Amino acid sequence: MQKSTLSTGARLLILIVAFVGWFLGSVQIGITNLAMRPAALALMAESGELDGKRFAELAATKKAAIQGEANPLPAAEAEQLSIWEAAAARWYAYFQCAFLFGAAAGGWFFGRLGDRIGRTRALGLSIICFSALTGMSFIASHPMHLLVLRFLACMGVGGCWPNGVALVSEAWERVVRPVMASLIGMAGNVGIFAVATLLTQHPVTPESWRWVLQLGGLPVLLGMAVWLFVRESPAWLGSQSKQRAEAGHESPSVFGKSYRSVTLIGIALATVPLFGGWGAANWMIPWAGEVGPDGLGPQIGQVRSIASIIGSALAAVIALRIGRRTCYFLSCLFALAIAQYAYWFTTPVDSGFLIWVAAWGLFNGIFFGWLPFFLPELFETRIRATGAGVSFNFGRILTASLIFITPAITNVFDGNYAHIGRVTSLVFVIGMIAILFAPDTSKRDMEQ
Repeated sequence: MQKSTLSTGARLLILIVAFVGWFLGSVQIGITNLAMRPAALALMAESGELDGKRFAELAATKKAAIQGEANPLPAAEAEQLSIWEAAAARWYAYFQCAFLFGAAAGGWFFGRLGDRIGRTRALGLSIICFSALTGMSFIASHPMHLLVLRFLACMGVGGCWPNGVALVSEAWERVVRPVMASLIGMAGNVGIFAVATLLTQHPVTPESWRWVLQLGGLPVLLGMAVWLFVRESPAWLGSQSKQRAEAGHESPSVFGKSYRSVTLIGIALATVPLFGGWGAANWMIPWAGEVGPDGLGPQIGQVRSIASIIGSALAAVIALRIGRRTCYFLSCLFALAIAQYAYWFTTPVDSGFLIWVAAWGLFNGIFFGWLPFFLPELFETRIRATGAGVSFNFGRILTASLIFITPAITNVFDGNYAHIGRVTSLVFVIGMIAILFAPDTSKRDMEQ
């Protein structure tokens, strides 16, 4: 067996760099969510799209008026503030889409690169890509500059996941592989929680936002270290030797006849929790902001993140106990039931609401601990990184498209966040159906 050529130390090093790589990649998700609106306001002011000082004054007065501590803004000033806020909201949506489309493109590009030049080289390059371009973003002087740099940086984020999970899946034996791979999923939730906690203590403002991008540039050193010091997957090396021995061999496509059905299954299984996170949980935050006290929205986000960390850590244990497909099916069932109950029978001001948030976060975490070991098992070695990358990231395209129609969705449901959540969480029914068509991968040989 080729896996025997990797020592325990080499396997542990692979696990550590894959964990840290995806942890840092998920920090980029947190940066996109929490730092891009202040960045948009600052760059709009630098480029002359708004008066930064005047905007801050009007925004402060508006907030004080809402709290009953000041008179409402005059009509002309209120209209001007509304125009500036709408422009900032558009740029923020564009930055979100830059991340999602960039990650989707990077999942394909770096995944394919990993199948061609090796997992460790592609993993190292993807980390260098997202860290170097994030660090360079501090030079942006217009929102469009930052938009382009974020798209390119997030291609690296999209490429980090498939190469990391492929490398870990090929380095460890079948009996422990799901546990090791699910740790990669946990790393993502830890990264998002870590950056949210950091920025809670050190808020990003329009006056001070470049520091967080410079911080995001530090992992470039890790990318170089991965390239230089981490052993390559023996399974990939063996696959390359076999391909060289095959005259006229051409690299297959994940959408070719041989792989199309399994790729579509992988896309469906990964898209459901990605869409479900947007459709079932994200609406809880504006719902809480509408009916609850200040600070409840961030509290919901923290509770959900902590529960998701626990869920992703338990995913492999549950899957090994009850079966991979049963684990996914039940996670969809419980995520659907919890979301429906929360949106039908509770409100954010209820004393037990956060319990339901935590319960939903637990099953959401199981999905993202399950995908890192199941998706690589769907594909053979020569196309594993590409297949896993396309499957995991394709759903981001749909989610990005939905960002543009969010105002329309809100209008259709008359701003009723509970009603929106009831409808959008039905996506988990699709997951329950899709898993019925997935193959049993529990005995898959990862060296094939």
